[in-house]
Amino acid sequence: MSGGGIVIAGTHSGSGKTTVTLGIMAALRQLGRRVMPFKCGPDFIDPTLHHLVTGEISRNLDLWMAGESFCQTCYSRWSSPADISVVEGVMGMFDGGASSSAALAKALGLPVILVLDVRSAAESGAAMLKGFEVLDPQIRPSGVILNMVGSRRHHELVATAIIEHCRAEVLGSLPRTLDFTLPSRHLGLHMGEETPVTPEKIEAFARVIGDNIDLRRLEEIAASATAPHSEHAAKQKDVEGRIRLAVARDRAFCFYYEDNLDILRRAGAEICFFSPLDDKALPENIDGVYLGGGYPELYADRLSSNEAMLTAIRKWTADDRPLYAECGGFMYLTRGITDQEGRFHDLAGVFPTQAVMQTKRARLGYRQITTTTESFFGPPRTQLRGHEFHYSSIEEMKSDIERIYAVGDTVEGYRLGNVLGGYMHLHFGSTPEAAGNFVRFCLDHRKERNQ
Repeated sequence: MSGGGIVIAGTHSGSGKTTVTLGIMAALRQLGRRVMPFKCGPDFIDPTLHHLVTGEISRNLDLWMAGESFCQTCYSRWSSPADISVVEGVMGMFDGGASSSAALAKALGLPVILVLDVRSAAESGAAMLKGFEVLDPQIRPSGVILNMVGSRRHHELVATAIIEHCRAEVLGSLPRTLDFTLPSRHLGLHMGEETPVTPEKIEAFARVIGDNIDLRRLEEIAASATAPHSEHAAKQKDVEGRIRLAVARDRAFCFYYEDNLDILRRAGAEICFFSPLDDKALPENIDGVYLGGGYPELYADRLSSNEAMLTAIRKWTADDRPLYAECGGFMYLTRGITDQEGRFHDLAGVFPTQAVMQTKRARLGYRQITTTTESFFGPPRTQLRGHEFHYSSIEEMKSDIERIYAVGDTVEGYRLGNVLGGYMHLHFGSTPEAAGNFVRFCLDHRKERNQ
């Protein structure tokens, strides 16, 4: 039986939400709890940090990309075996409208713990919290954690004002001198697989959390959750694989929504991971290839020097075999990447263009596409949802390369034979039939080749 769950939200981006979330997860683990992590929104990096701390796979819950029903089903399925589930919010509590932390908490029936950054405020912290309580009375914070507190006196001033004017409980505070930082770069924090913080530092931070935050009361608040339970979700099982799908997964290609892989498995795909960085050949007896996003620009030298894998990719595409590539995977299929220092790194050359890294972000935001023609995702006018976030752009693509959808105001969805690539990261939550269509396309293509 699940021990309930919470959403940890912030007053704004940079309020310390991720740090506090990781600390609470680690501290609950030290108490012997099985903690199931989730992330509100499209972020790829925070879930890997959750996994580093909890040992559990973290799932993205995004109401816009995947829909309310999918998010409820996903939460129900994966939270049920946990002692407590912790959902890290996105940006500020109400930022993002229909995809906000507040909207997700409401959809899942979870109480909210608000991280309140008070580094430049004292009693005014109560006014900030009061605003979060009255903006939407249906989803006011149940508890508050004060962050960036300068002294015991500072804590007392803020906490006293909150007790007098607000309804949320003060669960504790974290000092401004807290020695716990996470390294970052152009797409955000470092991935969990890179071990950006040592286990020893996580353990020490967990002890600090346990000393400064009332975890017993936090668990009691979590137990008050009224999250919907789905018997159907708990009983879902993967079907026996009908195709073998090669999925690139290493430090260069690490941006995947875990539920996308599950949806593909349930559609009949056996997932075979491979590394474009280290492997010399694609997995054997495969029927399709999926190149996800990540950091190919950081590993461009190694990717370029692995000529055996580049040759394997070129042969696969030259044989007109099914391949889907998004963002970093799409960049890998271009002639190469020009980095910020102006150095060019040769890559697969499937698409006649190159990716150029920029110092400023090129695109960011949710995207919905509608295909203009039949594809391995389905018939014309198939709608798909996802997210776009990248610091590169491509040179103008040749006009004879087919475009089958637009991303925002940019015509994209570049198709060459049975290769489809673009910058958008798809989420199959709202359209699992698209994943099923892709699996069937790979299966039919194999049958045609074997005739």
